[in-house]
Amino acid sequence: MKVLVIPRALDYIESLVPILYENGYFSYEEDAQKYIKNLYDDIKTILPVRIHRPAPKYFNKYGKNMKYAFFKKNNNTTWYVFFKLYNKNGEKIFLVRYIANNHTIAQYL
Repeated sequence: MKVLVIPRALDYIESLVPILYENGYFSYEEDAQKYIKNLYDDIKTILPVRIHRPAPKYFNKYGKNMKYAFFKKNNNTTWYVFFKLYNKNGEKIFLVRYIANNHTIAQYL
């Protein structure tokens, strides 16, 4: 199994560090970096074994027939990872196309 993240989704993850720090979600930038690194590591390692569901049609703008899984990081925030699942030469490939949290997309799920 392999997890790949498209550049747009990766750019989004990387842009979160200063946002989380500057908006006061973390007192130290290093803590925001650790939080995002942990999220990214979870996506890369745990996504293949997570239960996933078909994504609602709203998310077709990021890719048709996607699936999603969620990662609850604390009592307030759950991250949703939207991906396409491919089989290539007998290997499952999870192509992450979009990442968001409950604060921004809960109304669409």
